[in-house]
Amino acid sequence: MRLKQSLLILLIGIPFIGVSQDIEGNFSVEIKTQYSYGFLLHKPENNKEKKPLIVFLHGDGEKGTDIEKVKIHGPFNYLQTHTIDAYVLAPQCRENTSWDSESLYLLIQKVQKENNIDGKRIYLTGLSSGGWGAWNLALVHPELFAALVPISSYVDLNEQDYACKLKDMPTRIFHGLLDDVVNPEFPISMYKILKSCNATNVKLTIFEDENHGCWTKVYNNQEIYDWMLQQIKKP
Repeated sequence: MRLKQSLLILLIGIPFIGVSQDIEGNFSVEIKTQYSYGFLLHKPENNKEKKPLIVFLHGDGEKGTDIEKVKIHGPFNYLQTHTIDAYVLAPQCRENTSWDSESLYLLIQKVQKENNIDGKRIYLTGLSSGGWGAWNLALVHPELFAALVPISSYVDLNEQDYACKLKDMPTRIFHGLLDDVVNPEFPISMYKILKSCNATNVKLTIFEDENHGCWTKVYNNQEIYDWMLQQIKKP
């Protein structure tokens, strides 16, 4: 009797060893995201010969379907009283969406194909969330742009890991020291990373007396357009 009890206790103490199983299954998923942009395209007076293209990405305040909003700031605002000898493309981001790099890239390709645009002189600029979109697009397709001008913009921390992809791209970064929307440390950090990659044509301008809206000072000055149009993409 004691022998049976001891054997029972011993068996209870041994963990159960299951039999391995191979389970066969199937999984299928299709994910589609549709992006839709309205846009304005300014054409220079003389477009029989190839001309540069400036791509401008607006901020959150200009999202929606009222295309006139893209004229509030940036190159299209400047064009109301001045001329730019270049195409200017201003897509409009829909409400409750963000700038998407691949769909923007396809839009630029479409505009380039349908117009007499110099592929070596395509420039990218944006303000606030549009500056964020410009950083992202430039990082994904650095081969497309001859220059980059982000203003009052933040940069995702994970994107900063790839900043050196832009070391050969002429870049002008602008930010207001008094900006209480986007911390100036974002552009300062990106600038330091680019310099550590031996970027030779990158400049950071911090306006000591400006806040988040420092883009007015930049876009209302002929100097930034002159600088962009002088840049030619290297092979």
